[in-house]
Amino acid sequence: MPDITDIGILLAGLVLLMIGGDVMVRGAVGIAERLRLSPMLIGLVVVGLGTSSPELAASVQAALAGSPGLAIGNIVGSNLANLLLVLGAAALIAPMAVDRSALWRDGGVGLAASFALVAAGFTLGLDRIAAFAFLIGLTAYIWYAYQQERLAPVDQPYDHTAAFDRAAASEGFDPALHPHDEPAQSLGKALAFFIVGLGLIVGGGTLLVNGAVSIASAMGVSEEVIGLTIVAIGTSAPELVTSVIAAFRGQSDIALGNVLGSNIYNILFIGGVTGLVAPGPIPAKIIEFDLPLATLAAFVVMVFAYTGGRLSRREGGLLLAAYIAYTVFTADLI
Repeated sequence: MPDITDIGILLAGLVLLMIGGDVMVRGAVGIAERLRLSPMLIGLVVVGLGTSSPELAASVQAALAGSPGLAIGNIVGSNLANLLLVLGAAALIAPMAVDRSALWRDGGVGLAASFALVAAGFTLGLDRIAAFAFLIGLTAYIWYAYQQERLAPVDQPYDHTAAFDRAAASEGFDPALHPHDEPAQSLGKALAFFIVGLGLIVGGGTLLVNGAVSIASAMGVSEEVIGLTIVAIGTSAPELVTSVIAAFRGQSDIALGNVLGSNIYNILFIGGVTGLVAPGPIPAKIIEFDLPLATLAAFVVMVFAYTGGRLSRREGGLLLAAYIAYTVFTADLI
């Protein structure tokens, strides 16, 4: 059995990651405002990428520590949690209206990214070539999203890109992230927020990885199992909170876009940076089961959302039940 100290270290790491991510994003938004970037660009790039910093820190530090199962498990497990747990819970609260063209555009990018990770797993692994290709793909997607948002008619609220909805969900949860809603903070204060947030993220990532590795060792299980479950659920908590809040507010389109955007960033951004910093193979178990399952889940969500132009409560219940079944099955490996 794991020591209570190891559990406390893991939980402390998660808390520091969440706090550090929020503080760092606030600082980054302040810096971007001082650089006179447009609010839309701040949302798509600064907020969108910044809110992925907890997952990024966990995966990069795990890879650097020689724990690829924990690093990749966090990415794949987070996508599964987003698709099944987060969307299932949000759809149970309020059925999600879906713009089909936006669904195929953003859901299609997420599905293609998942297939690309599968292909990398069976060939090169998450090496620097694959990682660089992922980051190029993310850059192209963000540029496309920016152009779509810049040219989109203001009277079509359901046609926003998933990257935009991901930022909007975070901004809706934390009003302090709204660009230009109040006088910009001073550059010194923004830099201080950014540096403090970055420090908290680095420290939190270190604690999280150390705690997770110790727990896996004490329980006699693989690190990828811990990454796919405990770490993935913990780092997906912000998506769960923001999507549930959006569902309660009747902003179901933002809840869906938040998840689709998060999954794109998880693979292309976090996977890309992780592969550049600490390239390595993708564990066989994840390639053979969990990653194909995450790809299948992405496809099923698209089919559910496409039929009837909405994600219904019944479909949300099925997604949530599937995640519970997956968690029980994975827990049997512990």
